[in-house]
Amino acid sequence: MTDRTVQGTETASVPVTDTGRQESPPVLGLEAAQQTFRTERGDVPAVAGVDLQVRTGRVLCLVGESGCGKTTTARMAAGLIDPSKGSVLYRGTDLRRMDTQERAAFRRSVQYIHQDPYASLNPVRTVHSALTAGLRRHKLVKDRHEARRAALTLLERVDLTPAEDYLDKYPHQMSGGQRQRVSVARALAMNPEVIIADESTSMLDVSIRISLLNTLGALRDDLGVGFLFITHDLAVAKYFAWEGEIAVMYLGKVVEQGPTPHIVNNPQHPYTQALISAVCEPDPALARGKDPIPLRSAEIPDLTDLPPGCDFHPRCPLYTPGSCDTERPPLVRGPERLLACHVVNGQG
Repeated sequence: MTDRTVQGTETASVPVTDTGRQESPPVLGLEAAQQTFRTERGDVPAVAGVDLQVRTGRVLCLVGESGCGKTTTARMAAGLIDPSKGSVLYRGTDLRRMDTQERAAFRRSVQYIHQDPYASLNPVRTVHSALTAGLRRHKLVKDRHEARRAALTLLERVDLTPAEDYLDKYPHQMSGGQRQRVSVARALAMNPEVIIADESTSMLDVSIRISLLNTLGALRDDLGVGFLFITHDLAVAKYFAWEGEIAVMYLGKVVEQGPTPHIVNNPQHPYTQALISAVCEPDPALARGKDPIPLRSAEIPDLTDLPPGCDFHPRCPLYTPGSCDTERPPLVRGPERLLACHVVNGQG
């Protein structure tokens, strides 16, 4: 495959997996999506031109430091906010051009799991009410008896058993992990094609986190649900998206994207290398001799005053004067990944 610029004048072709099998068409996509917020200090380019695609039964993990634009990207993908520029597409149709019927289909097919299980559920609604509200709104059940049976099935699917013990509880009567499973069940009620999970395990204990990830993985494998999975934790991304893709985001831009094994085992962008080097290694034998990659600076640039050239160059250990600080690197397609770096791509 020849190199080509993805962000800019050209767009990416339909990707091919490592086995040579062509991927299915994307259910959800962002094309040159931008989000700029107006503030008293100036315009804040939270997302500065992102191209992403989510496919049935596949996982795309969006990773990066806090404040890099992951959640804003997720909210655009879910249709919760409109992009300032660019497009969000559902099965090839721009959300802003949809009629009422198409918009309703999108709302059912793309569901959102929020980060905070304590704030995402209405405290005055029972689990039954939370799970059946959407079913009643979209007329997916005939009566209250069918709604109750559907709610019980949803709870069993997310491993909250016996389901009868949870159906009439209020959020304050459950643990954080149980609340988040209710949030997952609520998302599943619409039979979604895509679930957008925004740091959905970050507030849970480690043991509960793994259990919930296994539940989400079963939904991916058994029901063919696609995931846009947002996380700052590369260890979680590796666990959940090993057969999917990782897109690494820095200051509103994707700087590296590719199959998870390639990104984790052979990171190319210096920012990705720094993120992976900072992941704790539980095996002492493997941790020995593994030191975090030293950056030129620990300070993250202000979004209202971005440096010229590559946004990462003030911190980058591979910084090369004359190219890194003068021209923004394009996101270029290589044989294994998309990469935006003058030095690694041989342009520095």
